[in-house]
Amino acid sequence: MSDWKRKRTSYEAGFKLKVVEYAEVHGNSNAMREFGVNEKLVRDWRKAKETLSGMPFAKRARRGNVSSFPELEVELNEWILCQRQDGYIVTRDSIRLRAVQLKKTDKYKNLPGMATFLASSGWCSRFMERHSLTLRQRTKIAQKLPAVLEEKIDSFHRFVIKHRKQHEYDLSQIGNMDETPMTFDLPSNRTVDSSGAKTILVKTTGHEKTHFTVVLACMADGKKLKPVVIFKRKTLPKGVKFTPGVIVQAHPKGWMDEAGTQQWLRQVWNTRPGAMMSKRSMLVWDMFRAHITETSRKTAQDLRTDMAVIPGGLTSVLQPLDVCLNKPFKDRLRKMWLEWMTSGSATLTKGGNLQKPDITVVVSWVKQAWDSIPEDMVRKSFLKCGISNAMDGSEDDALYEDVDQSTPRSETDELDDNDNYTTDAELTPEQIDELFNESDDGEEFDGF
Repeated sequence: MSDWKRKRTSYEAGFKLKVVEYAEVHGNSNAMREFGVNEKLVRDWRKAKETLSGMPFAKRARRGNVSSFPELEVELNEWILCQRQDGYIVTRDSIRLRAVQLKKTDKYKNLPGMATFLASSGWCSRFMERHSLTLRQRTKIAQKLPAVLEEKIDSFHRFVIKHRKQHEYDLSQIGNMDETPMTFDLPSNRTVDSSGAKTILVKTTGHEKTHFTVVLACMADGKKLKPVVIFKRKTLPKGVKFTPGVIVQAHPKGWMDEAGTQQWLRQVWNTRPGAMMSKRSMLVWDMFRAHITETSRKTAQDLRTDMAVIPGGLTSVLQPLDVCLNKPFKDRLRKMWLEWMTSGSATLTKGGNLQKPDITVVVSWVKQAWDSIPEDMVRKSFLKCGISNAMDGSEDDALYEDVDQSTPRSETDELDDNDNYTTDAELTPEQIDELFNESDDGEEFDGF
């Protein structure tokens, strides 16, 4: 194969206009042959005729970070600054969407080259550089993960392998459940803003600490069970219809207690595929106190379910929902909340403040977000935690593989890599009380 490489050629604006004038009379192909240039260049120059006409004839290619649509970018930059001044979050996705909306307006739609403008990710990066914009992060106290205790991890894996050999569970009968604290406001930690801005404010409805609980559960074969949403209230409003496929409950503290665990085992776990055939099963969950009471043990036994309790502090390593699924689920919820905030759907209180989203809206978000998690991601999460891997060791490499947590990955997904909740077992009593206004003085479970 020849080592010859085509040398890049630049052309003066005057030459390009000459080619354009010839092509307008004789056609692009004839202009290509007449001037010895690529036909694509002829087409591109014809689209940029107006821009070329305003350039000095001796000027060559426009190199560097130069805008093709400066007026549109000025208006877009002003929109971003207004959004940030009002406290709203601006993501790269929202910038690209706004650019496409501006492109379709009468002011810009007939500009040369606008028809092919796609507001690509690369364009967005160059636009942000031209206008000194960057992703900025709100300051927060990062949570510290517990040190990995190899001995406890090995003990958990030995327990799982022993029971899998003994009972030969189907993958459809190996499950994981987790309670996740959520809030009515889900602002990202980062937003696009001016590089020199000293204070990064984010507009919310003021309910960043108003919690409710989402209970998620899934199976090693990829199936997802019905989500449960527990709101902090004494009763649910009468006559309100919630999105089908979600179990909605009320609790004075807004979280799962022992009675709620019993209810979940019978209403959700006992309705999984295969449960009516009394197939033996394994349920993996953390050391939350309501999971490990004698009543919970007895209920699990009645349902022919073996409990595999994750050692304290290791849910971030051994719990599929924590390791792979909770983050993309929350990212999807956050994106819906952001669209709700920026669309003007939020109503005002009598005092003129923004109201938090209605519980029916929140329930619909939970359903959409959970449904959008791919089954393949669920299956890989169990493999990643060493729970469902083939007994012959052929799938052990999955323990060291990164699981793609987004399909596809959106800009919102990028914003909060550190925004993870811990489980009840990893929180101090003071933190539990702050989250749910209730603590539990029960003893810690010390084994499986």
